[in-house]
Amino acid sequence: MSGLFERNPPGVSEKLSRACVGVAGCGGLGSNAAITLARAGVGTLLLADFDKVELSNLNRQQFTQADVGTVKVEALSRHLRAINPALKVEEHACRVTAENAAALFGKADLLIEAFDRIESKQELIAAWSRLFPDKPLVCGNGVSGFGDTASLKIERAGRSLWFCGDGETENALGLCSARVAIVANMQANLAIELLVKGGA
Repeated sequence: MSGLFERNPPGVSEKLSRACVGVAGCGGLGSNAAITLARAGVGTLLLADFDKVELSNLNRQQFTQADVGTVKVEALSRHLRAINPALKVEEHACRVTAENAAALFGKADLLIEAFDRIESKQELIAAWSRLFPDKPLVCGNGVSGFGDTASLKIERAGRSLWFCGDGETENALGLCSARVAIVANMQANLAIELLVKGGA
């Protein structure tokens, strides 16, 4: 596996290999972010999602038709290990709540929030800020539609809280693969920066 990360910038692989990142939600944002983090060389990923893969997920999520009906964390873990067999993956097939967030992600250096529902986002943000005020939480916020990439941005909203997206659009407007993947990779790219340069 020595050649897998040889194209990474100098010093990146060593730091990322020691990093542990949580991914709360393994749908459009979470599955795309997890794949990017695995390709970058993050050593450990903690995955949590209660849902199963549906055919309608395939337009934007990192699954195939062979995964339909499979628990998302199991299917995603399989794809991640196909990229990097040395990757350590923990699978938690459950709904993330304020009550179990610490047990699921307490050992993570950084958490990627990738929920669909605004209520779930708000609950996790409140819990994480209370439990781990110094650990970065990178959230997705506004990914619907297509085009208009200029409106996608990263905003820091607190000491350890960031939002990626346009901050406006709602999922009811429809979800296309390109815009979802852009925001997911904004989240992953910020996570890599925080893990390598500090802040996580």
